[in-house]
Amino acid sequence: MTQSDPQQLAATIKTKVDLQRDKIIQFLRDLCAIPSYDSKIGEVGERAAREMRELGFDDVWFDRMGNIVGRVGNGPVKVVYDSHIDTVGIGNPDQWEWDPFKGKIEDGVFYARGACDEKGSTPGMIYGIALARDLGLLDNYTMYYFGNMEEWCDGIAPHSFVETEGIRPDFAVIGEPTRMQVYRGHKGRVEMSITATGKSAHAASNHLGDNAIYKLLPIISRIRDMEPELGDDPFLGHGKITVSDMTVKTPSINAVPDEATIYIDRRMTFGESPETIMQQMQAVIGDRTDIKLKLLFYDDPSYTGFVFPVDKIFPSWALPADHAFVQAGQRTLELLNGSAPETGKWNFSTNGIYWMGKAGIPSIGFGPGDEIHAHTVIDQVKLNDVVDATKFYALLPALMD
Repeated sequence: MTQSDPQQLAATIKTKVDLQRDKIIQFLRDLCAIPSYDSKIGEVGERAAREMRELGFDDVWFDRMGNIVGRVGNGPVKVVYDSHIDTVGIGNPDQWEWDPFKGKIEDGVFYARGACDEKGSTPGMIYGIALARDLGLLDNYTMYYFGNMEEWCDGIAPHSFVETEGIRPDFAVIGEPTRMQVYRGHKGRVEMSITATGKSAHAASNHLGDNAIYKLLPIISRIRDMEPELGDDPFLGHGKITVSDMTVKTPSINAVPDEATIYIDRRMTFGESPETIMQQMQAVIGDRTDIKLKLLFYDDPSYTGFVFPVDKIFPSWALPADHAFVQAGQRTLELLNGSAPETGKWNFSTNGIYWMGKAGIPSIGFGPGDEIHAHTVIDQVKLNDVVDATKFYALLPALMD
């Protein structure tokens, strides 16, 4: 088989993947059966490691943060297939109509926590890399599967992978759900807090106090109404802002609170920057000493105890539609399916905020599932798409030259 015969290569890949269908699906079910919320991915990482070893990966290891890594090949071009194997929790278990970890299969759809976001791409990435090797497509590549923790802080795992492990890829493929389209970007975000301080007093004598909650009310109202003023971009869309949480410090529920904090999720489109966003929010607060704006910072340890401190700034990013890597993805779909839908973007955020947003590493997204099902009690993925994604991951390296 040669890369000069792409139609035959695609046909061969389709046949070989279809023969592995049952193994691919069982692998996915095994991954989803292992709880991995709160970024505790050790056990599910071991399951992925076992599959990579059985498929003959050249090297398999856990990095210092606790992400699982598999390598095939030693070529000059480094490519990372990135899927996060942590999930959010299950929330209220009474809202699930089936066991969220055992899941269920109905009408060709697998329902389980993490099926969509994002364990659904892991089997295809691992099997796809192995098949590409078997077909002689990786002579020019060093391919990595990177099963990481993302739900806790977007981009921190790949940032650590590059800075701590010393592995900087030339290209990245992000396995977040894309409805089987090639995605090429998404908005970024900045996470902030605003804290108001006041003076406590007994609730029966509230006139002696200075209620910190009340100080935030006009700010909350201003934030609620400011979205039309935010930036816009033809591809990424309009900026967004939401008060996402609030905490209060008070001596008791019978007292005037002396401190209140709101947390803000500010989705950032092209034409906006963290600096201008912080200035915008400071203008909402005004020049006062009793209300403080703060950029959030992440330094929680991973389950291995590893700490990689970062500001909670997540850049916007996009590759042009005519970028060679995007076009390689489109040609892959055309060969496999006869046509390729228009490229798209995520509405939510991914590890692309580091790969492309911070590091400038060309990145595309491709994965089974639809992000509308992420973090819901109907978390789901079409099994045919899980299998077909394997074909994409196997064929893509042959079309990247």
